[in-house]
Amino acid sequence: MTENTQQSPDSGPNSTPTQLPTQYAPAEVEGPLYERWVERGYFEADEKSEKPPYAIVIPPPNVTGSLHLGHAFEHTLIDALTRRKRMQGYETLWQPGMDHAGIATQNVVERELAKEGVSRDDLGREAFVERVWKWKAESGGQISGQMKRLGDGVAWSRERFTMDEGLSKAVQTIFKRLYDDELIYRAERIINWCPRCLTAISDIEVEYQDDDGELVSIRYGEGDASIVVATTRAETMLGDTAVAVHPEDERYAHLVGTQIELPLTGRRIPVVADEHVDPEFGTGAVKVTPAHDPNDFEIGRRHDLPNLTVLDERGMITAHGPFAGLDRFEARSAIVAALRAEGRIVAEKRPYTHSVGHCSRCKTTIEPRLSMQWWVKVGPLAKAAGDAVRDGKVAIHPKEMESRYFGWVDNLHDWCISRQLWWGHRIPVWYGPNGEVVCVGPDEEPPSGEGWTQDTDVLDTWFSSGLWPFSTLGWPEKTPSVEKFYPNSVLVTGYDILFFWVARMMMFGLYAMDGTPPFGTIVLHGMVRDERGKKMSKSFGNAVNPLDWMDEYGSDAVRFTLARGANPGVDVPIGEDWVQGSRNFANKIWNATRFALMNGATVQGPLPAPEEMSAADRWILSRLNTVVAEVDAYYDDYQFAKLSDALFHFAWDEVFDWYVELSKTVFTAGGPAADVSRRVLGEVLDVTLRLLHPIVPFVTETLWTALTGGESLVVADWPADSGFRDAAAEREIGTVQQVVTEVRRFRSDQGLQPGQKVPARLDLAGTDLVAHEAAMRSLLRLQPAGEDFTATASLPVAGATVALDLSGAIDVEAERKRLTKDLGAAEKEKAQASAKLGNEAFLAKAPEPVKDKIRKRLETAEADIVRITAQLAALPKA
Repeated sequence: MTENTQQSPDSGPNSTPTQLPTQYAPAEVEGPLYERWVERGYFEADEKSEKPPYAIVIPPPNVTGSLHLGHAFEHTLIDALTRRKRMQGYETLWQPGMDHAGIATQNVVERELAKEGVSRDDLGREAFVERVWKWKAESGGQISGQMKRLGDGVAWSRERFTMDEGLSKAVQTIFKRLYDDELIYRAERIINWCPRCLTAISDIEVEYQDDDGELVSIRYGEGDASIVVATTRAETMLGDTAVAVHPEDERYAHLVGTQIELPLTGRRIPVVADEHVDPEFGTGAVKVTPAHDPNDFEIGRRHDLPNLTVLDERGMITAHGPFAGLDRFEARSAIVAALRAEGRIVAEKRPYTHSVGHCSRCKTTIEPRLSMQWWVKVGPLAKAAGDAVRDGKVAIHPKEMESRYFGWVDNLHDWCISRQLWWGHRIPVWYGPNGEVVCVGPDEEPPSGEGWTQDTDVLDTWFSSGLWPFSTLGWPEKTPSVEKFYPNSVLVTGYDILFFWVARMMMFGLYAMDGTPPFGTIVLHGMVRDERGKKMSKSFGNAVNPLDWMDEYGSDAVRFTLARGANPGVDVPIGEDWVQGSRNFANKIWNATRFALMNGATVQGPLPAPEEMSAADRWILSRLNTVVAEVDAYYDDYQFAKLSDALFHFAWDEVFDWYVELSKTVFTAGGPAADVSRRVLGEVLDVTLRLLHPIVPFVTETLWTALTGGESLVVADWPADSGFRDAAAEREIGTVQQVVTEVRRFRSDQGLQPGQKVPARLDLAGTDLVAHEAAMRSLLRLQPAGEDFTATASLPVAGATVALDLSGAIDVEAERKRLTKDLGAAEKEKAQASAKLGNEAFLAKAPEPVKDKIRKRLETAEADIVRITAQLAALPKA
């Protein structure tokens, strides 16, 4: 357990109970409380501290972004981990910051300029970049304020931006090192190209969706020397440089090595044999357009085919002829029409639904395009990233996600790192007038003089974010922060960016930091979905702004709902009614603590000796220690849902619904026993609030400081399992719970209102329940039996007998009539279900799920019959 040793500077020990309002108002508490935490520097990290380090980086949100439920989910988990570690005595760093988000930010600023009738080209590169910095200063980063609303305990004084001077130096440093080690090179390859943003984009920035297009089958060549290919992109046929078939496909064996005429162009192209072709798909022959398809590009390399570019950067046809200057989609229709006129169209299918890539920023259809770009040779870097996990240097949680990680890093293609943008880290390479190429490090002067120019491209945003775990600490300098907090303790992020961000951090961290991985554990969580499990999207109409829920129910309610759904690596469904339930939980904590304070619960002084305590006191302390141990184990295994559920049921079911209720009769009676229970209740609430604090920080802080007079839960000690267990007390109170539960169920079955009092006689001889009679009568609304008491119902439970006089409490005949009707319906249901399950023809034909449903109906009917029969037998005799 814990002892309260910290006192607030403006409050002494709680000799007089702090008065709490009758209701908890999150909106009045959360903002001022968070500012107080920040002002007192609780979230800051000191690299000079001798405490053991615990460091986590925030997955840097885009500077253009705002808090969405995915952020709220991830941040809640990270905040819970760091708050607990801080309470455990670690020097804790949760590193905040934002990503410059190259394409997204450039698009935002370009839209702002368009409103003024100005383009970036009108401004020029230097003025445009200045305009972006101005936008960032005025409008960027609204998510920071929203993170404060959520309660993120980040070290705000260390907030970084991927375009900061220090981080820019880190980017230039690692680029130079990779370049000098021949791990960065420039080459012409196929990339994802956005004709609207006019840049290469990463795989993660491509969104695939099913579009309605057309599939046309085109005959190339004539007579026996003809071959039919099918395509959804007829416009690219102008750039075909071969037709490919499988080497073992006998249908086309006579054509391999020959040339056939490419329609509309007057060119002749070869037929090549390549194992990439699936002979079972379509006609078994495919058109090969190396400059406009990644698979075709590889075929072209294997067969030394020319790369013929027929689409420009805006998706316009560049090939000579009648289609030159047409947009790609206009050209598609025009080319199909021309082929049809020549009798070349063998078949047409429209609509033909197929998966098409779109730019995630502007939704434009992506164009695979051959382009001169900068690349990272990932082979040795990816091998190191894979080996770090295989060798146990880095653990992936949940472990089953390892296979997805290996499937990616073991088959990683070279990474295109250049982007044709103006906003971002510019490629630190200069070209000279005589073909010279010079890569410049951060402390080197670039070449100057006539004819020298810097590369116009910028680096992929993932390049700088891949350095995040150490660039934010001051690398490449050997700073005290690097010494203290690298490697990070853990990374918490979504499985959706395992490949794009996590793998890059692993590669760069191992490369730059002498083989030391950037973190010891990778914790992967799922995506937040709506209550039906559907992806949240504005287009679906199910997207939720977490700020709206925070306004309505409080930040703690949102946090607790998200944490309760966080099973490792699994998507999280969430609905507003669940947030309402979490708000009710916060209110329950408030009301129970308020009751405790009003009745003198205290944390002052040592706990009484076990022999001074009642069974209920010993029971709740025994259960408390068990829960402390369970919560610690769940935290260490990143089982947020399980630890949240354990805390919820312990706090609500055991502390509030049982111990607090059992205490009421003790407090009413007064005396030494009441003093003991006041101290025990104070201890239980103190520890329970500490356990809950990392997930629901606002309400727990407010209540804990009122209860204990302590400075802040943020810097309070994390509870420890004292080892106290009392199995006998747990059995004894378990018997009390059994009796109370059974009698409550009987009262409900008889239609009694919860507060309705009835006379009763309790025969508790020979049981452990004698000391609990007053409490049980209070919980069950049972009056003492008078001289005229007549038992109309008798319940034997756990060795005790509870006799009740229900005469006058219920309309016996009406209740007998209702139950008889319910019994008849249950017997009819049983007969119907039994008949079906006894029908051999039904059993032979019905699907297994249907048969299971009938079996469950039978089980339910049989249980209902037993229950209703017992209720009828318990009714008073007429």
